[in-house]
Amino acid sequence: MSKSMKVSEVSPVAEADPEVLAFRAQFDERSPLDQIIRDGAQRMLQAAIEAEVDEFLIIHDNRRDGGGNRLVVRNGRQPARQILTGAGRIEVQQPRVRDKSRSSEDRVTFTSKILPPYLRRSKTIDELIPWLYLKGISTSEFPEALQSLLGEDAKGLSPNVIVRLKEQWSGEYDAWSRRDLSDRQYVYFWADGIHTKVRLEGPENDKQCLLVLMGATADGKKELIAVVDGYRESEQSWYELLIDLKQRGLTDAPKLAAGDGALGFWAALRKVFPQTREQRCWVHKTANVLNKMPKSVQPKAKSDLHEIWMAETRENAGKAFDNFLEKYQAKYEAACNCLSKDRDVLLTFYDFPAEHWTHLRTTNPIESTFATIRLRHRKTKGSGTRRTCLAMMFKLAQSAEKRWRMLNGCKQITPLLQGKTFVDGILQDAA
Repeated sequence: MSKSMKVSEVSPVAEADPEVLAFRAQFDERSPLDQIIRDGAQRMLQAAIEAEVDEFLIIHDNRRDGGGNRLVVRNGRQPARQILTGAGRIEVQQPRVRDKSRSSEDRVTFTSKILPPYLRRSKTIDELIPWLYLKGISTSEFPEALQSLLGEDAKGLSPNVIVRLKEQWSGEYDAWSRRDLSDRQYVYFWADGIHTKVRLEGPENDKQCLLVLMGATADGKKELIAVVDGYRESEQSWYELLIDLKQRGLTDAPKLAAGDGALGFWAALRKVFPQTREQRCWVHKTANVLNKMPKSVQPKAKSDLHEIWMAETRENAGKAFDNFLEKYQAKYEAACNCLSKDRDVLLTFYDFPAEHWTHLRTTNPIESTFATIRLRHRKTKGSGTRRTCLAMMFKLAQSAEKRWRMLNGCKQITPLLQGKTFVDGILQDAA
């Protein structure tokens, strides 16, 4: 193999990745449209900051001296500051606010929520950095990679800046992993093991995978609960995760947990939260069943599986289940055994509010969050550390968490937590 071919294999910057090209197209310096967008964004940001200061002054308008003059007033402007954003580098100038009260204890201080002190990058850029790291780009290659994506404005993000960011995020992950959970209650769990193939520092870590747990709170909000690395998806790894949550105050067992058929999680769950009901993920189960059937049969079989988990009642789902087994048992015994062994735990969701079924039948929130990293990561030269990779995954998951939508039918959570009975998704009368 020639030297040039080897270079092309290990250099992620040189690859014509469609995702990267599409991302780069959004920040092309030469586009007049981008310049218009950048100018508009700058004006909007400046106007928003001005409005924020005006609102602060109005709130403190009643603070006046003996002569009736305002104590909280504008006092010129701070030096112009440049912020690196997805639209390019934007320059803004924040107004100064001064409180002329004689006593320092009585003075109020203005702090912008839009433009925090020392901010130099927007959150979208901070999301891009861990994504690139997990794609295989080393610290020394970041300036070149970011300039190829964002243009010359990104050259300020030197390797030293990237190193400091990685250390900061590792610290944030450590603090988050030790946070107190005594005030939390989760009605549902979603669990999955993510095999990312992220480059690690030694062969002993080849079988490491991420154990991801998310939950739904009593008000219907989805939250990331834990992201840790474990040995494959072993019972011991999941047990250590769950017992750690319990020791940090998470004592209330969730009503239901959804996940794939990995035995490690379920065995650990039965030890730590034995009251929790089990629901197998229909997306994983469908894939496992279809993998045991010829491709020519898979479209029809998939449709028949769809008839099971989309049935309006448990009775109709049972009939569709029996029809599938009768139809395919003779020729595809392995596929039918794969389906029938989890029959009860595939239909648990019928005992919960119908509004929640779309959330409970799959671990899709976890799947979609980590899909890009899991499916598109390419190994490159060099190696990363477990701690840094965990921190990067944590930052990506934390960013994705902001876009997770609430549970449908949040009002049904209250009777569920009160122990009320649901049959085929419908709340039953007390009588």
